[in-house]
Amino acid sequence: MKKSGVLNAPLSHIIATMGHTDKLVICDSGLPIPKDAYVVDLALTKNIPRFIDVLKVVLEELEVERVIIAKELVSGNNGMLSEIKNLLPGKEFEEVTHEEFKRLTRENGDVAFVRTGEATAFANIILVSGVTFG
Repeated sequence: MKKSGVLNAPLSHIIATMGHTDKLVICDSGLPIPKDAYVVDLALTKNIPRFIDVLKVVLEELEVERVIIAKELVSGNNGMLSEIKNLLPGKEFEEVTHEEFKRLTRENGDVAFVRTGEATAFANIILVSGVTFG
């Protein structure tokens, strides 16, 4: 039995098989997800689990090179952005409109989704995988 890190087997598998520049979307409960996308749905009820809690656990295992968020999260000023930036110090952040964010999640096949129970608007992130060497 695995004793730490990501205990959810499908999510652990996604992280273990990600390559450089693959993308993982951690999203709130309202983000539209393409019907054919690979989804690990963790949502139980409103705000369980929270977006930030899922992000913290994923970051224990995933090397992140770059982050994409919606500008609307930035302008919403609900404190979530500062929590995200504290978890990803020194990482490149790209801000796009929410419409562009949704387009990016449909762009190619190297995107997997982790749906949380988060009920905060625009609590979505695309984590672009990095490498642990070189």
